[in-house]
Amino acid sequence: MSNPRAGKVAERIQQIIARRLEKGLRDPRLGFVTITDVRVTGDLQQASVFYTVFGDEQEQTDTAAALKAATGMLRTEVGKQLGTRLTPTLEFIHDELPESAQHLSELLAEAKRRDEESAALAAGATFAGDADPYTKPRDEESDAEEDAR
Repeated sequence: MSNPRAGKVAERIQQIIARRLEKGLRDPRLGFVTITDVRVTGDLQQASVFYTVFGDEQEQTDTAAALKAATGMLRTEVGKQLGTRLTPTLEFIHDELPESAQHLSELLAEAKRRDEESAALAAGATFAGDADPYTKPRDEESDAEEDAR
C-alpha cells in the first residue's frame, strides 16, 4: 500500500469492524473471529477484510456465511464512523496465514527430527576404507631413502 491515506483508512476500518464484531452480531453462526488485516484500494472504493476463525471447518463455513450476511450492516457501520464521502465496499476473505504457518512449523519440526537422526547415525559411523583416503605429499627424507636403494 503506497498510499498513506489508504493505509490509515484500512487501519480505521479494521478497528471499526473488530469493535462491532466484539459487541456481537445476532447471528448464531458467527464464531470466534479475528480481523487480521484490511487492504483498501488506492481510490478507497473497495476494502478486503481478512479474518481468521477459531474452530473446525464447519465453524469456518458458518462464520463465512454470517459475515457475508452481515456485510451490509457492517458497511453501514463503517460508513457512519469513517466520515469519508464514499463508503468502500467490503469483501471478507478467510486468511490462510495461520494454517500455512502451522504447516511450515510441522515441516521444520520434521526436518529437525531427521537432522537429529542423521547426526546420531553419523556419530557411530566408521570410515568405509582407509581413515585418510587422500594422498599425502612426499617427505624429502623418504625420497632420499628411495633414491639410495
